[in-house]
Amino acid sequence: MTQRDLLILLEPGFTDPKRPGETFICPDGAPIEGLLASDSARSARLDIRRVPFERPRRAAVEALSEQHQSLPVLVLGDEYPAPPDAQSLGEKRFVTDTRRILALLAQRHGFPKVHDAQE
Repeated sequence: MTQRDLLILLEPGFTDPKRPGETFICPDGAPIEGLLASDSARSARLDIRRVPFERPRRAAVEALSEQHQSLPVLVLGDEYPAPPDAQSLGEKRFVTDTRRILALLAQRHGFPKVHDAQE
């Protein structure tokens, strides 16, 4: 069975027990959320999990390990070859850099590319 890409993000509007009464968004996840919202049909082509801020972040632990709970993370499935710059954990390949995740969503799933003004 083919394993799809898995994107794990923090739930928008999360709370931090250290800062009661405030709600937050993840500054690294926000651009990815914007891209996903722009095309729900393409978003349906990958598995997306939004998790609470508190640790342990079960989806990240199950996908990678207890030591790899920083988000966002794109855990690469086997539908497409993993890029050479992906991190490895055993047989699993993953990417944590937001700009790289955006680029891979464009390459692997047909989302629009992020414009780089320096190109």
